[in-house]
Amino acid sequence: MPASERALELVVQAAAAAADKLATDVIALDVSEQLYITDAFLLASAPNERQVRTIADAVEERLLGLGAKPVRREGEREGRWVLLDFIDVVIHVQHSEEREYYSLERLWKDCPPIELPSIEPVADGVTSDA
Repeated sequence: MPASERALELVVQAAAAAADKLATDVIALDVSEQLYITDAFLLASAPNERQVRTIADAVEERLLGLGAKPVRREGEREGRWVLLDFIDVVIHVQHSEEREYYSLERLWKDCPPIELPSIEPVADGVTSDA
């Protein structure tokens, strides 16, 4: 069974929040056929620890506004890889070096990608659909 509508809504909003904070290489994967614990992964990268934390905070704030509260938040202290578990979706915000090293998209290559709208940040922090 593919990812739920709720998971798709959350992953699209999380991607938009990450884009607002200039995350790079943002991709979403439908892992519902492979894992029973979640429907989707969102992967995003940042060039430094401060931006990793900023992106994670923005994603959490955006999803809280949709009534989704993370049940787990890990890795914040080091700022190299922050994991946010919202049950329906799991968000991985990684330092670019960790992203390359762990290559989660390679590990989950059998999972179909979730198409994300082309969202680009604008100067005032509000996103626009491209």
